[in-house]
Formats: sequence, C-alpha cells, structure tokens
Amino acid sequence: MKKCILTSFALVGFVTFKAQQNVTLNVRLKPIQTLVVNNAQKVVNLDYVTKDDYANGVTSINADHLSIFSTGGFQVKVKSANAALQNGSKNIQANTLQIKASAGSDAVNGAQYAQNVQLSATETTLVTSTHGGVDKKISIEYKGAGANAYLDNYIAGQDPTVYTTELTYTIVSQ
Repeated sequence: MKKCILTSFALVGFVTFKAQQNVTLNVRLKPIQTLVVNNAQKVVNLDYVTKDDYANGVTSINADHLSIFSTGGFQVKVKSANAALQNGSKNIQANTLQIKASAGSDAVNGAQYAQNVQLSATETTLVTSTHGGVDKKISIEYKGAGANAYLDNYIAGQDPTVYTTELTYTIVSQ
C-alpha cells in the first residue's frame, strides 16, 4: 500500500497542468515636434544701401535657417509680433515684407513650401508635410519691398534708421 501511495505521488508530481495568462502590450506614440532657429541667424537685417536697393527691394537668404524634428506630419507657421514695424511716429507695414520657405540641405521628403508669404500679425503656414523627420532643414528668404516703398521712412540723424519686429515660428502636428 505504501508503494502504491508513493507511486501515485510520484506520478502526480510529473503531471503538468497548463496555465495561461495574457498581457496587453501597447506601443504608445505621442507627437513630438521641435523647431530651432539657426543660432547664427537669430538676427536678420534687410539693409537698404543703394538707390537700386530702394528701387528693387533687398533680400536676405538664410540657408538652413530652421531645423525641425517631427514624429509625423507637421506644419511650420510664422507671424510677426506687430502689424507694423515702428520707429517713433513712422512705421513700415509688416505685409510689405515677404518670406519664402524652401528645402534646406537635409530636406523633408514631400514637403510643400510657401512662396512669397506676406508677413502678418496672424499665423501664416510656410511649410506643410505629411511626413516627419529628424533634424530636417528649412531655408528662409526674407525680402523687403522695392518700388521705393520705404523712401520716406528714413529719419534724419539716425544712421541707420531701424524698424524692428519679432517673428515667431511655430511647428504643429497634422
């Protein structure tokens, strides 16, 4: 009898029972967008020095001006702090200045770049992409008005007369 009990315990010890548990694994992706202005290009000057500058306008091309990181599609927008750039009692309307976006040295695949956007105190879209990217570059060209638009904006005794506004660039997911 003892042998029978020991044998039955030995057999039960070798019997395995199947147990099952489930685990849910989620990969949770949150949107991340960063936008950095090239440190060497934090100040952009449009210098009117010659008659031709006043007649034709001036341009400042800033290669790789913006660097972006985005986990998916995005838009880059720009706006001016003010509708007019002031210097004392005189002003230059922001919408006389234009911004043109283009692909930088490491471009975003399939991005669409706005051409000749008038600067405004409301956000205007410069770049649209359905793809994300890491450290992608966007070049920005700033253009001041020609046709002698600023001829009467020089103030005697100031060399140079400076009109200033702060631009805010924003990146948002789409």
